[in-house]
Amino acid sequence: MVALDIDGTLVDHEGVLPDEVRRSVRRVMAAGVPVVLATGRGWHATRPVFEQLGLPAGPAVTSNGAVTVTFPPFNLEQVLTFDPAAVIATVLREHPTAAIAAEVVGQGYRVTRRFPDGDLSGHIEVVSADDLAGGDVTRIVVRDPEASDEEFVRLAERIGLHGVSYFVGWSAWLDIAPQGVNKATALAEVVGGLGYRAADVLAIGDGRNDIEMLAWAGRGVALGDAGPEVRAAADHVTAPFAEGGTVLELDRWFGPRRAFGGVPRTLAS
Repeated sequence: MVALDIDGTLVDHEGVLPDEVRRSVRRVMAAGVPVVLATGRGWHATRPVFEQLGLPAGPAVTSNGAVTVTFPPFNLEQVLTFDPAAVIATVLREHPTAAIAAEVVGQGYRVTRRFPDGDLSGHIEVVSADDLAGGDVTRIVVRDPEASDEEFVRLAERIGLHGVSYFVGWSAWLDIAPQGVNKATALAEVVGGLGYRAADVLAIGDGRNDIEMLAWAGRGVALGDAGPEVRAAADHVTAPFAEGGTVLELDRWFGPRRAFGGVPRTLAS
């Protein structure tokens, strides 16, 4: 099975899916190997990529593992939530200028203030912090475009974030999920349901929220432009995305030269 992150792995920072990446993914499918998207995006932002790739009906792991769906037709297979009240109060105490969003599964986000254009997609509703904290959620996003990712690493360490999982992005972006939930935990459920093992999985990603997935998979591959902690978790580091790193790794196993060679027996080499 092949598990693929989306942003920085399948699409560039403008959200564009290169034709060569699409062709490589379709060669995986042509070999009869399932392709599962594993992303921090919500389903509403994952669906366009799912459709652009032409994936057949099957599972997708979204919201950093908190939400697993099958499509088409759309069905929620697993939704994991947590009470965000303590996290929201702590974040605003330590970083009052932060914008906070709670995902509304399949629709968009409720936010305490507007995020920069392009950061979030779907229906956006501005609410008070108290309203945002009033019910269980699958995911909280903390953002401050005036801060750096290093500042957000320190913020996460300072506030502790006990009882949840968290992932610091590259641009002062903090994703907070239910405790113990990440892409690997959700993929383990998907893989087991499809009759595979972790050892059978090729996973490719580039972000801090891919670390658990890359360490868990039989072959975890980081893009060359991933951070040092992401590369350290991987079994292999391919070229940067802009230099075709995703294509190079997929074509190593499923490229044209393997068209009549069948599926590789092992991903360990």
